[in-house]
Amino acid sequence: MGGTTTTLSALAEPNRLRIVELLRDGPLTVGEIADRLGLGQPQASKHLRVLSEAGLVEVHPSANRRIYKLRPQPLQELESWVESFRRLWEERFDRLDDYLLELQGKVRKQEDEK
Repeated sequence: MGGTTTTLSALAEPNRLRIVELLRDGPLTVGEIADRLGLGQPQASKHLRVLSEAGLVEVHPSANRRIYKLRPQPLQELESWVESFRRLWEERFDRLDDYLLELQGKVRKQEDEK
């Protein structure tokens, strides 16, 4: 859960979540991210540093620019974590369905006996 906690903490801040959503479509420079989100470059850089420390993005220097792109691994780990809850709920709903069918059968039997 450690990596998932770090990922969720990093994504909890709305601007960082918006940055990840922007980077989903492909790599961007700090300036492009700042412009698209209406942030100052220092503010965007601060958010990108947090995302980088959480392992969500990686930076590639190119001449005098820094290009950021998403790292898929933390998001895949988050997806697996969420998937574990989906499976849990599906199992519970399946048991509920079985129980409701059983109740329905008992009601029908009682009605037939009348």
